[in-house]
Amino acid sequence: MTVTCVADLQRLARRRVPKMFYDYADSGSWTETTYRANESDLAAIRFRQKVMVDMSDRQLATTLLGESLSMPVAIAPTGLAGMQHADGEILAARAAERFGIPYTLSTMSICSIEDVAAHTTRPFWFQLYVMKDRDYIARLIDRAKAAGCSALVLTADLQILGQRHKDVINGLSVPPKPTLATVANLATKWRWGLDMLRTKRRTFGNIAGHVKDATNLNSLSAWTASQFDTSLSWDDVKWIKERWGGKLIIKGIMEPEDAQSAVDAGADAIIVSNHGGRQLDGALSSIQALPAIVAAVGDQVEVHMDGGIRSGQDVLKAVALGAKGVYIGRAYLYGLGAKGEAGVTECLEIIRKELDTSLALCGLRDIQDVTRDILVPGSYPTVS
Repeated sequence: MTVTCVADLQRLARRRVPKMFYDYADSGSWTETTYRANESDLAAIRFRQKVMVDMSDRQLATTLLGESLSMPVAIAPTGLAGMQHADGEILAARAAERFGIPYTLSTMSICSIEDVAAHTTRPFWFQLYVMKDRDYIARLIDRAKAAGCSALVLTADLQILGQRHKDVINGLSVPPKPTLATVANLATKWRWGLDMLRTKRRTFGNIAGHVKDATNLNSLSAWTASQFDTSLSWDDVKWIKERWGGKLIIKGIMEPEDAQSAVDAGADAIIVSNHGGRQLDGALSSIQALPAIVAAVGDQVEVHMDGGIRSGQDVLKAVALGAKGVYIGRAYLYGLGAKGEAGVTECLEIIRKELDTSLALCGLRDIQDVTRDILVPGSYPTVS
C-alpha cells in the first residue's frame, strides 16, 4: 500500500505484528479516555493560515539539552520495541541517528544498552525505571555511562502499573506463551516470526541475568508489581543525579507543582507526559497540561512534551504552546512494526515534511520563531 501518513503505517503494523504486542503499544489504561484525549485535544487546535509571505529557506533545526537536532523531535522510550520487530531498538536507534534526532532506550527494552551502543555511533539517551533492587539500579546507571549515553530520562509516573485491559486479555508475556490463541495468531504473522528466529534477542536485555529474582519475566504486570519501587520520591532524585553525573530529564510531569519540584531536584529538562494514557486514566491530555507547566517553570528548565504526537502538525502545535521539543512513541512503533528500520525512517520523513509544510503555511520560515500567534485563539488550552 502507498504510505502517506503515520496512520497508514499503523494499519500495516496491525497486519504484521502479533496481536499481543501490537495491542501493548496501541492501548491505554482502563477506559482509554486519556489515551484518546492525547490525540483528540491536539486535533482540536487550529492554525492561522498566512499568505503572500517569503517561505524560502525554511529551518527546522533546534537543540535539546545542548544537542543539535534536525527537528524538535526525539524518539520516546518504549518498552518491548524489540517485539514489534526483531532487534527493534537497534533498528530504531540507527534510524534516529541517521536522521539527526535523539533515541531514548527503555529500561524494559529487548535489546540491551550494550547492544544498542555496539550498533550506533551517536550517543543515545537512556530511560530509567527505579526498582527495589538499588544495587541493580546503580549498576544500570553505570552501564548507561559506560555506553556513552548523553542523557538519563527518569520516569516518575510508573511506580505502580496502570491496568491495561488489552494486556490482561491477551496474556502479555515475553517471549509469548504458547497458548492456542497465541499460536494461532503467530501463524498469521510469518514474516515477524522469521525475523524473530534470526535473532537471539527475545527477552528483556537490560534485566534478564542482572536483577535478583528475575527468573520469570513471563507475566510482565506481575513482575513489574513485584519489582518497581513504590516508595520512590523526590528525595531519591539527588542520589540518582549524583550517581549519573550528567544531564537528567524527568518524565511524567503533569502538574505545575511537580514541575517546580523537578527543577528543585536538579532536573535539566522535564517531559510533560501522562505515559501515553497508560497510567492514570482520566488525567488531562499532555497538550492540555503543557501551558500551565511552561508558565510555572519559565526558563528555569527545558520543557518537553510526550503524548499523542502523530504528525508534523502535532509537533508544531506543541512547540507553539511552549514545548522545546516533543517525543514520538507509538508513531515510530507503527513504522517499526510495519517495515522495520525503513519504517522508522519513513515515519520521521512524514513528520518532517508535515512540519515543514505547515510551518510555511503559517507564514514562518524558522521553527525558532514559532509562538502561539500561529494558533486560532480559543482553539488551544491556556493557563486558567
